[in-house]
Amino acid sequence: MSTSPVPRSELNLPLAVTSLMKGVVYEDLHPQVWRHLVPLQAQIRDHVAVIGLTLAIDPSEGYAFLRQLPDDENAEGAAVPRLIPRRQLTFHQSILLALLRKRLAESDAADGDTRCVLTREQILEMITLFLPAGSTEARMTDQVDALIGKVVELGFLRRLKEQDDSYEIRRILKAFVDAQWLAGVQEGLQRYAAELGIPTAQGETHG
Repeated sequence: MSTSPVPRSELNLPLAVTSLMKGVVYEDLHPQVWRHLVPLQAQIRDHVAVIGLTLAIDPSEGYAFLRQLPDDENAEGAAVPRLIPRRQLTFHQSILLALLRKRLAESDAADGDTRCVLTREQILEMITLFLPAGSTEARMTDQVDALIGKVVELGFLRRLKEQDDSYEIRRILKAFVDAQWLAGVQEGLQRYAAELGIPTAQGETHG
């Protein structure tokens, strides 16, 4: 996406910070905010550091968000109250995120397309092996729809309005699902797959 840069004298720090406080800023979804945000990275970091936050940004992937500073990086003195709550994921939510991360890596390796889109049926096929045995088809579908809804709420999937039952994997997932996180999930998947008698290759999540 090519747009003319905003003159330095017209850069709007309040716009950038307020937008980040509301959630993730994407270059494709928020182009006007993005034009102010990128050149103001240093000022944004200074501004939000006083409330225990830092700016995480990947210009090549086109996303930016605020992340809580670790306690040992916060300013000296009294502890800063946590503004961004920790989210505890369920086992199946973790599995789905790992599978989506693998699919994103496969898409990048295959064609380099910046968008990775999956249908609801494809997601259902990916996660079905790891759902409790004995579930009816209707029950399984309800479980998958609930999982998809949660991942959409977390911001890692975006439902496409122009395509029924299709979802784009948001590239911000790469910032949260790293090799160490995947390794932990992979260990859990291998144990779970062994209990269910699923071949290890089918439970693999590395991409």
